[in-house]
Amino acid sequence: MEYRHLGRSGLIISEIAYGNWLTHGSQVEEDAATACVRAALDAGITTFDTADTYAQTRAESVLGNALKGERREGLEILTKVFWPTGPGRNDRGLSRKHLMESIDNSLRRLRTDHVDVYQAHRFDRFTPLEETMEAFADIVHAGKAHYIGVSEWTADQIRRAHALARELRVPLVSNQPQYSALWRVIEGEVVPACEELGISQVVFSPVAQGVLTGKYLPGQQPPQGSRATDDKGGANMISRWMRDDLLERVQLLRPLAAEAGLTMAQLAVAWVLQNPNVAAAIVGASRPDQVAENVKASGVRLEADLMARIEEILAPVAVTDPKRVHDNVPAQRP
Repeated sequence: MEYRHLGRSGLIISEIAYGNWLTHGSQVEEDAATACVRAALDAGITTFDTADTYAQTRAESVLGNALKGERREGLEILTKVFWPTGPGRNDRGLSRKHLMESIDNSLRRLRTDHVDVYQAHRFDRFTPLEETMEAFADIVHAGKAHYIGVSEWTADQIRRAHALARELRVPLVSNQPQYSALWRVIEGEVVPACEELGISQVVFSPVAQGVLTGKYLPGQQPPQGSRATDDKGGANMISRWMRDDLLERVQLLRPLAAEAGLTMAQLAVAWVLQNPNVAAAIVGASRPDQVAENVKASGVRLEADLMARIEEILAPVAVTDPKRVHDNVPAQRP
């Protein structure tokens, strides 16, 4: 495992992070989730990402239980806040009320007295940014979080937040966007802004919800038990990729992966890690062997010629429009 600084901060994280977005508390039983966390620790992963909304808050509890007994100083725990965690009007968003209540609930579920990075899961267009940033600053100054981050924010939103963070003396160090060889919306505006401001990307879905593993074949039904057949949310997320023209291009990556001595999944994870603004790629797993496979992407350096050939294959089907960053943000307050 190799490790990288998060932004211009002194915080060092593992370049492969373990995330439990669609697994813990929903797709897999707690014993299996714990086994995956143990495999991550054994492989040198020290960075764990979750969110209060995953599996209706259960994912944080499962992760907290799985990490029980570990030396807290040796871990970097990241969680997020924004999406609904209850039925009330204030059980969502980035208001001061929701942030101050949510951090305490997350810490209780995670069995810790602080998180390393507390992240705004989306931008809240219905709460003044000043209110949000002042609440984040109070959380950091109270010792409940060491750093703050955002997720799927635009370049302009990140610039505004960074300016307020500096005034409030709170370290804004990361953005957590979706990023893969098929989904590149951050490259045009977000990455240049973050490079200028000293903010890293901690990216999710580096294998495009499993599509870049090559297991989905053009003209064939998805394998049973795969994310594309999961009715708990996975199928909706992956539907955008289930086009024969795209799946045909993904299959063209097989000889390139073999040439590099990598699996398709390892090639996809290694590809995102070639971007110098990416501090970590978040991987999920429902089995320990999946963790062991993905970790082998750490430290891989892809030659320029190989990167160019990947580009030639995937560029025609890759999503690059930065406006797509808001695809899953509600148009109005629920």
